[in-house]
Amino acid sequence: MSNEKEQFYQSVSDYYDKDADMNFEARAEVNPLLGRIRDDFRAITVKYPFGNALEIGCGPGFDVAWFASGFPGRQVIGVDISENMVRLAQKRISALGLVNARILKADERTLLQQFGPGSFDLVYVYFGALNTVADLTLAATEIRDLLKPGGHAVLTFVNKWYWREMAVQILKLNFKIAFARLKRDWGGYSPDRHLPSRCYSPREITRAFKEFQLLEKRGYSIFYPAWYNYRKWLKRLPETDKRWKTDGRLQNSFLWSKGEYTLFVFKRM
Repeated sequence: MSNEKEQFYQSVSDYYDKDADMNFEARAEVNPLLGRIRDDFRAITVKYPFGNALEIGCGPGFDVAWFASGFPGRQVIGVDISENMVRLAQKRISALGLVNARILKADERTLLQQFGPGSFDLVYVYFGALNTVADLTLAATEIRDLLKPGGHAVLTFVNKWYWREMAVQILKLNFKIAFARLKRDWGGYSPDRHLPSRCYSPREITRAFKEFQLLEKRGYSIFYPAWYNYRKWLKRLPETDKRWKTDGRLQNSFLWSKGEYTLFVFKRM
């Protein structure tokens, strides 16, 4: 079982190493659909006070750099399982001269050993890094122990029940894609590379984080286009404003949990 887990995490690392080498930074930076979602993640996160923040799955360091630049009196640490992503993130914070930010190669299994219990008052995870852990319940325990009492976790997930994409793919008779998120092993977004991962429903997430207090929840890309369709929407960007507002109005309905991403804010009790 231990060997299986090691193979799992090595496969995740290899996947993102290759992503980093495939111009991931540039592709993310020019994607307006992705940028709008990222801005909303950040706006929700900064509502909660912090002195020491940890990002799990920091990728090329977009958000570590943003938080460290915007809050120079606070400490921000980013970790990623991919050595190549870590290299990109370190280059980014060095170029900006950010002395209050650090980047390390690690995954959720070793963080307590590295930092110790109660080391952070904020842990955040953007764009589904927790979809690539071997055991979400164990990851929730690690995050709880890393947080100080009263600390917050702002966590986002690739959602299991993305109704719009399921409907589109069914109409195209792409049944394998339509139902891929419902399987235990999802496989990620790439059509030709496999990412060991799993999509979670809101019920599964709140069950894993049952020892926390749930403060907020939000869904994304219910009608607002998914980030991977941005080229199709470049000429229709004004229309995305209306769809973003529609998504906002749906947050108090059952449809909030039927988009591409879900966000949860948990408080450690």
